[in-house]
Amino acid sequence: MDDRNITDKIYDLMIEKGYPEAFARIISCEMNTEFTGNRMYGYIARNQLLRLEDVADEMLAIKSDRDRIKSKHISEQAQSAINLMYRTQGEDE
Repeated sequence: MDDRNITDKIYDLMIEKGYPEAFARIISCEMNTEFTGNRMYGYIARNQLLRLEDVADEMLAIKSDRDRIKSKHISEQAQSAINLMYRTQGEDE
């Protein structure tokens, strides 16, 4: 079993594919959660050497998706708390 974290796996894959070391470091450090890292790893793994601009665009798209999902979850939790407040309003009276 591979004990390396996703950041290290992305970095190593990018270096193996021929990306510049500094660029690989930046991309891999930005993709540091399981969700973002696995998506980026898959993107890099299934493609030949991509233009740096394309990899950077994909990184930004992945981060945007993560932020959108996070925001949606926060909104759902807030709505759930409001619904609970309305349902229980007046029960203590």
